Amino acid sequence: MSDWMVTQSPASGRRPRALSPLREHLRDTFWFAPTLAMVSVFVVWVGAQVLDTVIVDALQEDGDYETLDELLRFAEDAKAVVTVVGSAMMTFIGVVFSISLVAVQMASGQFTPRVVRLFVRSRITKATFAVFLATFVLTLLVLTSFDTADDPRDAASVPLVQSVLTLCMVALSLFLFVLYVNTTLRLMRISHVIARIATESFRVAASMPVPTGGHDGRDGHEAAAHLGSPTAWVPHEGRAGVLRDVHIARLVRVARKHGVVLRLIPRIGDFVVPGTPVLAVHGGPAPPRGALRYTASVGVERTYHQDLGFGLRQLSDIALRALSTAINDPTTAVQALDRIIQFLASLSRRPLDTALYRDRAGAVRLVQPVPGWTELVDLGFTEVRGCAIGSPQVSRRMLAGLDDLLLLVPVERREPLLRHRALLRQAVDQAEPSPADRAFALRPDRQGIG
Repeated sequence: MSDWMVTQSPASGRRPRALSPLREHLRDTFWFAPTLAMVSVFVVWVGAQVLDTVIVDALQEDGDYETLDELLRFAEDAKAVVTVVGSAMMTFIGVVFSISLVAVQMASGQFTPRVVRLFVRSRITKATFAVFLATFVLTLLVLTSFDTADDPRDAASVPLVQSVLTLCMVALSLFLFVLYVNTTLRLMRISHVIARIATESFRVAASMPVPTGGHDGRDGHEAAAHLGSPTAWVPHEGRAGVLRDVHIARLVRVARKHGVVLRLIPRIGDFVVPGTPVLAVHGGPAPPRGALRYTASVGVERTYHQDLGFGLRQLSDIALRALSTAINDPTTAVQALDRIIQFLASLSRRPLDTALYRDRAGAVRLVQPVPGWTELVDLGFTEVRGCAIGSPQVSRRMLAGLDDLLLLVPVERREPLLRHRALLRQAVDQAEPSPADRAFALRPDRQGIG
């Protein structure tokens, strides 16, 4: 049983599970899957080579040299096919790599540079490169297994199983190539990019713990307030960078073992420098440095793993770029606003500001700060609202979204929504001299201009 727990979410019906940081970091790399595939195909080739040797030895022991002679002729034909596959596969890999570079360049230039990570995390892209490289390595290994003996009595091995395995890998490569092209074309379409960002954001929200004190977040605030003054501080050691995530399970285990409560000081996504406090210890002395090693991951960019606001940041960037004078694409901005409103609606009644992680006994062991409702609303609307002036499609969609959110949120969360609606109306009133244009731009419409 795990040493840490979160309260079950009543909406999902099951307990959210925080994934291992190592697993998430491997998903953000491109080398792991191809390397694993090439190592795996080497192991499979060794097994296939043993099977081919067993087949040849069995035929020689039975004296069935006629069948063995037919296998040798088959091997000669298969050798020509394997040679062609080996030479063509490198060209195939070059074509796929070129397609990827063009797609990434177009997406980063048209949408935002942060969407490049969608291509890096794409399972189909990794699987395609992995299978292509594995097929190429397999052809090289199979070519070393062909025997030069013409007499069946002198044959040591006939790569029958290896040749069939190579043909299966070629068929799999062609199938994955079709899926890869389809996936790449989808990722170049803004609607699918926005949908992927929203999906990742919902996954982060689903992994957040739900306090037992209800949906107003008072349980988290009260628990944090009852901690008292810190008894020790844990400074950040290592390189400076963005706090990507923390190993929640390990921190909970360490806190339980030493009988303390750990409170994360920076939020996920904050830039931290060496020497600054990263953890506050409550209830006892600080755990040994070795116990807290590798519990906080710092990188050069933010990730989705535990960063609740990263998805909103990307959606806002896409809308801002679409509303720039160089692009002038308000429809894309409306699509981004659709997902911003959807994400905020999903958090409208969830506790925010503080996430509590408990051990098996139910005691709070880790307190993690998360963005509050006002901060998320400001992140989603402030910059887009400033650029929406002069684009009635965007102002109408934003007003409709704000009105919808006002119907969903509790009374204590309406203030930032009312503030953004008032500021938007004020800005449109000042920018539009014509009363008819002002009335048109301030008419709520869920499609912008439907």
